[in-house]
Amino acid sequence: MAPDDDLGLPQLSEADLALDQNGADSLRDGPPSPKSAADLEQVFDVPVVVSAVLGASRMPIGDLLRLGPGTVLELDRKVGEAIDIYVNNRLVARGEVVLVEERLGVTMTEIVKSDG
Repeated sequence: MAPDDDLGLPQLSEADLALDQNGADSLRDGPPSPKSAADLEQVFDVPVVVSAVLGASRMPIGDLLRLGPGTVLELDRKVGEAIDIYVNNRLVARGEVVLVEERLGVTMTEIVKSDG
């Protein structure tokens, strides 16, 4: 493989190293310190949409228009199968449906790792 300078990449000097907020060399200090929930305090009030998807079904529009009260809609999931939990349309976890004081809720059983 060709050296970096053959690729047209710039050569960095000591002066090109970025400094972090404390004035320390971010590349020389090793791995960053672990983050805590307090580090995210600025985004605590940002609203997000959380959706728990029990399942899905596909049908022609004609069948959809014929649905009425009491119609049973078959979903693509089985009873007891994990449901998907989305935050802002992004899959973040899987969980189970629970009953909490006569209301449906969801308990997370698995956190889904993002690809990037």
